[in-house]
This record gives sequence, structure tokens and C-alpha cells, in this order.
Amino acid sequence: MNRIFGYLVGIVWLGLAFGAFRTSAGGWAMDYPDVGFWWAVIGTLLGIAGIGALVGTTIHTRKAES
Repeated sequence: MNRIFGYLVGIVWLGLAFGAFRTSAGGWAMDYPDVGFWWAVIGTLLGIAGIGALVGTTIHTRKAES
């Protein structure tokens, strides 16, 4: 159950990162470089959090080697 919850959280964070990058692209396209830049920063941080959740879940829910 913990593994499923961890992966679900990671996927949600990556979905939020995707949305932030889409907003960033819209900001750049509409000639608002400040909006594009800061949403790219937010998307990057969310992406790092999502990948960290997926990797952390994988590492911490492995079966113990005997």
C-alpha cells in the first residue's frame, strides 16, 4: 500500500510540473518573460519533487536482502 501511495504522489507532482511548464510556455509565447521564467522555475522544482518521490518510494519499499 505504501508503494502505491508513494508512486501516486510522484505522478501527481509530475502532473503539476507538466501544468507549470505549459503555463510557462504560454507566458513566453504571449511575450511575458517574467511569467515564463518563474513558472519554469516552479515546474523544475515540482519535477524534482516528483522524481524524488518516485525514486524514494522505489528505494525505501524494496524487499530487504538477507
